[in-house]
Amino acid sequence: MLQIYNTLSRSKQVFQPIVPGQVKLYVCGMTVYDFCHIGHARVMIVFDMVVRWLRASGYEVLYVRNITDIDDKIIQRAVENGEPIAALTNRFIDAMHADSDELGLMHPDQEPRATDYIKQMQGMIGKLIENELAYQADEGDVNFAVRLFPRYGQLSGKSLDELNAGERVAIIGGKRDPLDFVLWKSAKPEEPADTRWASPWGEGRPGWHIECSAMSCDLLGEHFDIHGGGADLQFPHHENEIAQSEGALYGKNRQEDDAPFVNYWMHNGHIRVNEEKMSKSLGNFFLIRDVLKSFDPEVLRFFMLKAHYRSPINYSDAQLEEARSGLVRLYTALAQTPATQTVTLDPHNPWAQRFATALNDDFNTPEAIAVLFDLASEVNRAQGEEKQMLANTLQALGGVLNFLQCDPTTFLQSGSKQESALSPALIEEQIGARVAAKQAKDFAKADLIRKTLLDQGVVLEDKPGGITEWRRA
Repeated sequence: MLQIYNTLSRSKQVFQPIVPGQVKLYVCGMTVYDFCHIGHARVMIVFDMVVRWLRASGYEVLYVRNITDIDDKIIQRAVENGEPIAALTNRFIDAMHADSDELGLMHPDQEPRATDYIKQMQGMIGKLIENELAYQADEGDVNFAVRLFPRYGQLSGKSLDELNAGERVAIIGGKRDPLDFVLWKSAKPEEPADTRWASPWGEGRPGWHIECSAMSCDLLGEHFDIHGGGADLQFPHHENEIAQSEGALYGKNRQEDDAPFVNYWMHNGHIRVNEEKMSKSLGNFFLIRDVLKSFDPEVLRFFMLKAHYRSPINYSDAQLEEARSGLVRLYTALAQTPATQTVTLDPHNPWAQRFATALNDDFNTPEAIAVLFDLASEVNRAQGEEKQMLANTLQALGGVLNFLQCDPTTFLQSGSKQESALSPALIEEQIGARVAAKQAKDFAKADLIRKTLLDQGVVLEDKPGGITEWRRA
């Protein structure tokens, strides 16, 4: 039975979908003004895993991840480049898809763009004004009146008094309260024409928070199962989504038995780089495409899922090398006994049971990966038909997490992209020289060739029948 840690309740809860057998999932996606970085990669990989496990568990999943294609940073970058907004955002949407494809991730079922949902956003803003939860300031912006929504702070666990005590920003833009947030930004004279839309409140563009409320409600309904995103979005973005969405639906008088906007809120942990916060100013900011120049995509996926999705993780080349070493252990077991068929996992299979127990415990991928390591050890020890059955199971379970689907020999011989690796042709030439040395009974030379290759990261394994196989260390 699947349990999910719900940020809203601060506890694990048994997952009960609104419609039996169906899951509606929304994840906050990227703001497309630059290439995706490893923080984006974690969100993409984590929720790819969540969807894979839900589907493997028999659920029909509708997975929606939005694209923010209108935003202050987008406008600034487009103006700096002297190009239309759409040209900039389309270029980086294509780059995001290329990164996702290289990582081997599924595309969401729906990928709505904010600029295609202006009408729905305006409709929701109109409802909030009608429900007296929003107002237009003298300067033209439309703002949400936070203090008029009694349940504000439920996701972050902060009271209005706590939030106000920490507020040091002057009331600007005609806000009645520093906690109020913008729903519709009034257009400025200097802003390009392609950054503004007509509205009942004058020309302008949507605020960031209203986008996700409008798109998720339109595609998934006003009450859906799971909403996910990075931990940094818990407050204020997701807190504001709840206020907007429930405020538009119920007004100021939401009752305890009214259905919530979302049943389960999931947040993945931050990424730190060498124990520091990742930021461009510190020079420790890594793009997905740059990381994949040095490491195999499966290594990056394995690294991300070695840690529990809610835990912060520390990114470094050494950590990625450690992840690669873990994959080498698993692929080495499969190289000895390649899987002969794609098996349908029997729920009574003890390995499948342990694996499912781990993932049903709030998607505990570290424990699920531990099952793979234990299974690989059994593959190494077993013989005959049992060895083959275990190898098939290992590959099948790995496939649930999108691992171990490469040809084992190809993976093991590919090595780390960081290495100035010996070419396969040169390795085979050295193996041939070692065979000749052994035939000439020059065992010292044969041993020296083995050691020289090992020093350069190449492991030789002598097999029955005079066959020598090799892999990268």
